[in-house]
Amino acid sequence: MKTTAWIGTALALLVLPGISQARDTTHYLPFDAVVAEATQAGRLDGSVKFYLAGKTPKHAKVVRSGVTTSKKTNAFNKTDEGACSWALQSALIAMQQAAKAAGANAVVNIASNYKHVEYKDSQKYECHAGAIMAGVALKGDLATVK
Repeated sequence: MKTTAWIGTALALLVLPGISQARDTTHYLPFDAVVAEATQAGRLDGSVKFYLAGKTPKHAKVVRSGVTTSKKTNAFNKTDEGACSWALQSALIAMQQAAKAAGANAVVNIASNYKHVEYKDSQKYECHAGAIMAGVALKGDLATVK
């Protein structure tokens, strides 16, 4: 029995270098398509609008600035794009809840904020995908838009 335990431990230690060098692929993907998909599926209720940096309406009144969220999802057996879509939808749901709680109807100036490094684009968001997990981090301002 002891020999079996030692063999199992040795095999587990051999796997560790592979885990420590896990894949972390950066993707820049279309934002609006994911918002539309989440809204159509009922995950977002449409009461809060989302505007990437560079697309913020001129008359937006910021209620709270610098709101952040970071969401990860299981990427196992999913395409990177599929896993990234799920992670973004989770982040948008969190932002929607924060906006409603603050009395806002929009999240504006949205930028990706992965590992606290901002990426601003008027059409795309940043996602990091690996073999096991995919993650999206967002930063934005809660606002009222007429």
